[in-house]
Amino acid sequence: MTTLVTGATGFLGSAVARELLKDGRKIKLLARKDSDLSNTSGLQAEVVNGDIRDRASLKSAMTGCSTLYHVAAYYSLWDRDKKLIYDINVEGTRNILETALELGLERVVYTSTVGCIGLRNDGTPANEEQPMDPATLSNDYKSSKYQAEKIALEMHGKGLPVIIVNPSTPIGPRDIKPTPTGKIVLDFLNGKMPAYLDTGLNLIDVSDCARGHILAEEKGKPGERYILGNKNMSLKEILMALEKITGIPAPSIKMPYWVAYAAGLACEVASNLITQKPPAVPLAGVKMAKYFMYFDSSKAIRELGLPQNPVESALSQSVHWFQENRC
Repeated sequence: MTTLVTGATGFLGSAVARELLKDGRKIKLLARKDSDLSNTSGLQAEVVNGDIRDRASLKSAMTGCSTLYHVAAYYSLWDRDKKLIYDINVEGTRNILETALELGLERVVYTSTVGCIGLRNDGTPANEEQPMDPATLSNDYKSSKYQAEKIALEMHGKGLPVIIVNPSTPIGPRDIKPTPTGKIVLDFLNGKMPAYLDTGLNLIDVSDCARGHILAEEKGKPGERYILGNKNMSLKEILMALEKITGIPAPSIKMPYWVAYAAGLACEVASNLITQKPPAVPLAGVKMAKYFMYFDSSKAIRELGLPQNPVESALSQSVHWFQENRC
């Protein structure tokens, strides 16, 4: 039977599509008519037009499929139309999961985010059982994904065999937009990062993260969540790794949080009232950087066999892709 993948024109979704094709799977890729198809170029897959806000197009695309990977999301730290984030991430998720339930799909993998996992007060890595503190839902993206994950659990309660995966911070090639994390790499390469914040992330090779999706389909338990991550690194450590890869000196100045917050606030005001363009310093990103986003992926490693290839290699691949395609 056929597998439908949403979001395959994007960074993580295209990696999931490639891993499925490596396994010899027959796949369909859902894409809007105006989508940039660069990331799907050369893939032996059927591209079907549709929009997760349009149930009729979803039913048409999903007919004849046994499995769904719902990877698509609107990932932005600023947008003029905040309603769009919720229309796609929340209502779009309800649309596609209810359609999957109606059509009786055998397996569904829903891509959430570690932003839906609570953080520990002491900064130690959090696992899937850590309760969410609403105070850490610092932007519309995280809030919308939190609501969407609740919908996935609701659909599981109604009988949909949905497994939830919570990627940390995928890194690697084909970050076409780029994602906020890819923008860190791109800004580093372009000399647009004079200082750094005292914060941290959990990184994972995007190919490992994509393979984790497939392992979740094969071995995961419906209704369960699995953190797909690898190495916890401070931003300073990430920048030092980029220095080693590129030879470009990493910034040595640690910026106080209040300075970054003030800059983000000023940029946000300018974007909303004057330029109507994304802010140079997104306030939502600054708010996220207040917390060390460290996570424990041992459940996915133990139960799914999640690969843990070196994130330094993935950073190198990201650098080379940006150099060949953007710099």
